[in-house]
Amino acid sequence: MKNPPEAACPKRRRFGVPAAVATAALMLAVTACGPSGTPSPSAPSGDAAGQGTGVPALEVNQAAAQLLPEPIKSTKVLRVAIPTNEPPTQFYREGTRDMTGTNPDIARLIGQALGVEVEIEVANFDSIIPGIAAGRYDMTVSSMTPTEKRMEVLDFVDYMQMGNSIAVASGNPQGITDQHALCGRKVGLLTGSYQLTVNVPDYDKACTAAGKEAIQRSEFQDTRQAISALTSGRLDAVLADSPILNFAATQNPQIEIAAKFDFTPVGVGMPKDSGLVKSVSAALSEVITSDSYLQVLGKYGLESSAITDARVNFAQ
Repeated sequence: MKNPPEAACPKRRRFGVPAAVATAALMLAVTACGPSGTPSPSAPSGDAAGQGTGVPALEVNQAAAQLLPEPIKSTKVLRVAIPTNEPPTQFYREGTRDMTGTNPDIARLIGQALGVEVEIEVANFDSIIPGIAAGRYDMTVSSMTPTEKRMEVLDFVDYMQMGNSIAVASGNPQGITDQHALCGRKVGLLTGSYQLTVNVPDYDKACTAAGKEAIQRSEFQDTRQAISALTSGRLDAVLADSPILNFAATQNPQIEIAAKFDFTPVGVGMPKDSGLVKSVSAALSEVITSDSYLQVLGKYGLESSAITDARVNFAQ
């Protein structure tokens, strides 16, 4: 299959993010901000959903569209930062540079409800918040958990729920049964992830209180790298989002899932006080009640990840 043509990039604009917010965002990043993301071309105009979801398109929610900030009203383009190499949440269709998965598809549903084109920008997860602060992206749909720390610089609207999974080598040679068994183990984690920044520090406290060693952390830019380290014997386990590890276990006989737990909502993130949260929350309230939303989740076997309340700035 031939690659679809590159989409023309609209004139860049900023929301006027305050300097203090940009500084705080940079402090949230685990590593320095990398180069700007790579745009993923829009789907061909003949796509059944209009923007690549493969499910019936949503009608424009005029009330939500009217709430859009003026720069987006003018360009009618919404730049969305999304990581890659993480099926089924986001990945390239084979032989193309067309992004698919739950996150790109839900981003496109939001775009349909707002009457704008969605331009997907591929970025490392830990560079997304600094990229938003720098004005390179308008928002992110990247399975990002709303935390109080992240909410210092971003507004969030819930759009689905997911949990944690622990992947181990097939046969579970270390006998890991839950997060409490990770003390002293070599564990792979995604750089900048909720698991790394929130879960593991809490687990370490429990390990110390029980007189055990802290978790030995190894960071990776995507879970494929972590799984490779696991199957080569360099790790005892990988802790990451449940949809990603659960899918990986169905594709790789060398790993299995030892535990699934902590199912909580993830949110669409956007610049704090940019005004975008008003239109996105209005759009998502309609998106999550639509058949298209359920069909998108169903495409990837994630029906149980559906939510019924698009909560705004609800910290986990």
